[in-house]
Amino acid sequence: MSLKKATIFIFLILLVDQLSKFYIKTHFALHDKTVVFNWFQIAFVENEGMAWGTKLSDFISIISDRTAKVSLTVFRIFAVFGIAYWLKRAVEGKNSRLLVFAISLIFAGALGNIIDSVFYGVLFDNSQGQVATFLPDQGYDTFFHGKVVDMLHFPIWSGVMPDWIPFLGGKYFTFFEPVFNVADMAISTGIGILIFFNKRAFRDSKEEEVQELDDQF
Repeated sequence: MSLKKATIFIFLILLVDQLSKFYIKTHFALHDKTVVFNWFQIAFVENEGMAWGTKLSDFISIISDRTAKVSLTVFRIFAVFGIAYWLKRAVEGKNSRLLVFAISLIFAGALGNIIDSVFYGVLFDNSQGQVATFLPDQGYDTFFHGKVVDMLHFPIWSGVMPDWIPFLGGKYFTFFEPVFNVADMAISTGIGILIFFNKRAFRDSKEEEVQELDDQF
């Protein structure tokens, strides 16, 4: 995959991610929910920290939530620059298309969530008990203190777990409980490709071409 194609692919993922978040912010109040199917819901939540709603300050108690928020966002920005460099090297080094595809997914997802963290605090007002306004006179916070918008929820199964199951026995359990967004899906898919298709992803383009010829015969 060329750098041009990778850039177009990244742009399309970002477009879908940001359009879906914009729609949710301007049509849903916080915690509003729409049931599409029993196993799929649109549920508007906002994530103030890392994955699963955790915060950096949960692990480093000496810093405030706001300082931790800015620190995490700055770290993510540096990480995105590193991923961009990795993508450029993978394309120039003629690595496999699968590797370039996976890196592009991770880059697009990371950038999508960074946009929320950096800009959403000033682009929207509060969603608590109301539908947010785009470009209000005053946003709900300042730059670098925006919240990541999540909306995709797949409660495929819910119920009380059998007593014989360790730790979860007798407790009400939902699979899959987390609410996420398109950017999260892109990151998870890219990482999944690198884990489960590791050998194929890190094979160079010449090896890939030879394998394709072998498959034809």
